Amino acid sequence: MKLQIDNKEYPIEIEKKRTNKNTYIRVKKNMTIQVTTNYFTTEKAIKKLIEDNIEKIKKMLIQQEKKNKNNIGFFYLGKKYDIVYVEYCDIKIGENKVFLNKNLDLDKWYKAQAKVIFKDHLDAIYHRFSKRIPYPELKIRKMTSRWGVCNTKTKTVTLNLDLIKRDTKYLDYVIVHELSHLIHANHSSRFWELVEENMPDYKKYRKEMKDF
Repeated sequence: MKLQIDNKEYPIEIEKKRTNKNTYIRVKKNMTIQVTTNYFTTEKAIKKLIEDNIEKIKKMLIQQEKKNKNNIGFFYLGKKYDIVYVEYCDIKIGENKVFLNKNLDLDKWYKAQAKVIFKDHLDAIYHRFSKRIPYPELKIRKMTSRWGVCNTKTKTVTLNLDLIKRDTKYLDYVIVHELSHLIHANHSSRFWELVEENMPDYKKYRKEMKDF
């Protein structure tokens, strides 16, 4: 099944699950439209759902195209650099270019930078946080659908490695968000009040991060 929009053709991937009560539509990184639905949903019903939500799908496609554009190339702390491949070093960052060895494990390099930068920002925010909370253990890993996770039982905050590519204001927002979960383990109005108390501009940053 395919969908044609503005002279472009997008593949439709249907995933049926017996446990699904509702039907969900999302656009994947490769611009495939994924429909997740109940095992008994008919193809006719799926086609009608897509037709009824065509405008929403258009917006999702535009959003995903923007995300893809913002993730192609080399990014570090909010700046994009043109890549120049070299053999004489592993990595060297210039003003607008990054000199990169093709054999460099880039995720490993990013993680080494993140361990220092994320810890510094966590410490700074923790010490000025408006509520008294236990100091959390910090973990860093790549995540596909979340910027951060807080385990309230183990008092562990896990941050997405990809934050190292973005301006540190987004890192700070995620840290404030996860630390706030040590007080409110939910997304209640009190939780968001605490986030705003520690980061008044959080709504702006949260909205901007949808483009990543």
